[in-house]
Amino acid sequence: LINNTYLQMRVLMFGWEFPPHISGGLGTACYGLTRGMAVQPDLDILFVVPKAYGDEDQSGVSLLGAGDVSVDIRRVRDQKYLKDLSYIEINSNLLPYTSPEEYEELVNKAENKGKRLVETTMGGKLNFTGKYGKDLYEEIANYAVVAAEIALKEDFDIIHSHDWLTYPAGIAAKRASGKPLVIHVHATDFDRSGGNVNPTVFEIEKTGMHVADKIIAVSNLTRNTVIDKYGIDPEKVVTVYNAVDPISDQEKLRMKRGINDKVVTFLGRVTLQKGPEYFVQAAHKVLKKMDNVRFVMAGSGELLEKMIHWTSSLGISDRFHYTGFLKGDDVFKMFSISDVYVMPSVSEPFGISPLE
Repeated sequence: LINNTYLQMRVLMFGWEFPPHISGGLGTACYGLTRGMAVQPDLDILFVVPKAYGDEDQSGVSLLGAGDVSVDIRRVRDQKYLKDLSYIEINSNLLPYTSPEEYEELVNKAENKGKRLVETTMGGKLNFTGKYGKDLYEEIANYAVVAAEIALKEDFDIIHSHDWLTYPAGIAAKRASGKPLVIHVHATDFDRSGGNVNPTVFEIEKTGMHVADKIIAVSNLTRNTVIDKYGIDPEKVVTVYNAVDPISDQEKLRMKRGINDKVVTFLGRVTLQKGPEYFVQAAHKVLKKMDNVRFVMAGSGELLEKMIHWTSSLGISDRFHYTGFLKGDDVFKMFSISDVYVMPSVSEPFGISPLE
């Protein structure tokens, strides 16, 4: 604010997911954050995701899919905007191809041996799934390539990157534009892995933290992890807590139960970090003492199938219910019919679900 006049600020923001296409708390947090920021006068947000579907709520942001951006790969390659990231260094040798025939031709050329080929459309666009599959690292690298291109084309004042998946994109945009980079640490790999850190992810996180001009942590626990585990200057790291919107219509979400049993709920990603196995162990102990309790595991993740088999082997499947991933009003409906909410996380940087 200068002389009672608000100055326009534009934020170039990188996130991996945005509602309704989410798989956990990260997309929810990004959505809430952008809605809160959009209330500020003369603040404009360009939110970039790998893949845009067209049905996202854009009331608080302008959404851009990286797969919709035409890329001059040679310009990005020649400028070496990805030189900070050791595992992405191979992208200095990116070569585009647009068809199976062209791919075959490029591969067979002697001068292309050892170079990585990136599939593009005829318009020079890269393909993204926006998922967390086997090609995740490649998509992260390609996302950074597009980020540099966006940074060269768009006008903005500051860059904001959410979690390790988008740190390479933030770094590439910073190198291309010279604009300051803020990274938002929603969790570290120490939280996700239970201490068995993935060295590649750790290096990406560490590089992002050292290149960033400012770091936002979602809790003091996370802030201390950033400082102690990654060697970051405490002056550079600030804590900004997560929040949730209050429910506007409680009656709409108040459901009636068709059973008299008590309901105990786990709601979150069914992953090592969230401790689902402890929930199953606790349920087994409770059901040895009383049988008027039902247990609900709401969520999805790589341990879900293991939990289903485990409850079956323990003989408690008839008292256990799996809903799959819940979002939106379904989350609050699940809470409304629950008597007890259990959060057995091994590590929890903040935890949005207790607020919900």
